[in-house]
Amino acid sequence: MKGVSIEERAIELAQYIIDSKDTVRGAAKKFGISKSTVHKDVSERLKKINPSLAQEVRKVLDENKAERHIRGGMATKLKYSHLHELKS
Repeated sequence: MKGVSIEERAIELAQYIIDSKDTVRGAAKKFGISKSTVHKDVSERLKKINPSLAQEVRKVLDENKAERHIRGGMATKLKYSHLHELKS
């Protein structure tokens, strides 16, 4: 994301998160920047640049946060299902 202004980056990140329903971590990996930068861009900077876009991305982030415990449980289940298969 070299050569892109902070404002453009924040808008691009927000559009990506809204379109893909991806997480902050996923967006950070896709754009090659830190989770902290993604979070600051879409949570703080975007409010000043484009408040309506900030509200849309907030809905996706809140949805992801609400589902986080489910994804974690599924990851744990998958991890231990492989161990169970090895014992059988």
